Amino acid sequence: MKNFLSFVLVFFTIGFAAAQDDLLNQLDAQKPTQKEIAPAAFKGLQICNIQSTKLPAKGEWYMVVSHRFGDLTKGLDNFFGMDNALTKVGGIYGVTNWLSLGASRQTYNKTYELTAKYKFANQVESGFPVTIVGYNTMDINSALKTVVYPNLKFTDRLAFSSQLLISRKFSDSFSFEVAPIYVHKNLYYDSFEQKNQYFLGAGARYKLSKRLSVNLDYAARMILIEGFVSPYHNPVSVGLDIETGGHVFQLVVSNSQPMNDVAVFTNATGSWNGGSLYFGFNMYRVF
Repeated sequence: MKNFLSFVLVFFTIGFAAAQDDLLNQLDAQKPTQKEIAPAAFKGLQICNIQSTKLPAKGEWYMVVSHRFGDLTKGLDNFFGMDNALTKVGGIYGVTNWLSLGASRQTYNKTYELTAKYKFANQVESGFPVTIVGYNTMDINSALKTVVYPNLKFTDRLAFSSQLLISRKFSDSFSFEVAPIYVHKNLYYDSFEQKNQYFLGAGARYKLSKRLSVNLDYAARMILIEGFVSPYHNPVSVGLDIETGGHVFQLVVSNSQPMNDVAVFTNATGSWNGGSLYFGFNMYRVF
């Protein structure tokens, strides 16, 4: 009798375990598959001059130091640009994983630039195809003097840009971005500038090795008043990303010496076709 009861107990125990496994397998089959966010399309917060879709993580603090030397094409006359360099120093803070705020001071027009960057959507593996990020800047031109402009108001010092950054990481090596851009200036020279300007930007990154990538960005004016002629050119920049542990170091050659977004898009004085070119770097240190 004891042997029979032992057999029944073992039988029911095995049966219950098998039924439990079947139930768990059914529940696992009913669980929705968690979608995996694709890795960041770009390593740096900028491609070269144009912003990328990368944001700081929540709580991260980035120190930004950017530098653009003077005109390379003048050679020894200005020591290959070292005689008249521009500098940008600032910081960017990740408020959340989808929002960052930044501020910087730049040599060009003694400009203070405030920025906000916010994510609308992530590229998802076998799902949503792109990452979408918004980016806004406000410039304060502190170089303007009331001696020259006696009726100057604080609002006259302001200029703005609004950008929609859309990127896709096509492979481990190649990423691409497009960016509709709007720039507004409260104070402008109507003989060769426009109050409102529209651009279509694009940028790409190609990974050369684990720590190196080559980058390119460009922005083209889209809507111009008929007959309008500007002395400024569409900004074109090439760069090299170097990852060095705690920071990303970017070497840049561009036809735009200023580094604030408004001036990059609207005041690029150089040209890759026999004009001025400017060498420099962007350095982001993460804390």
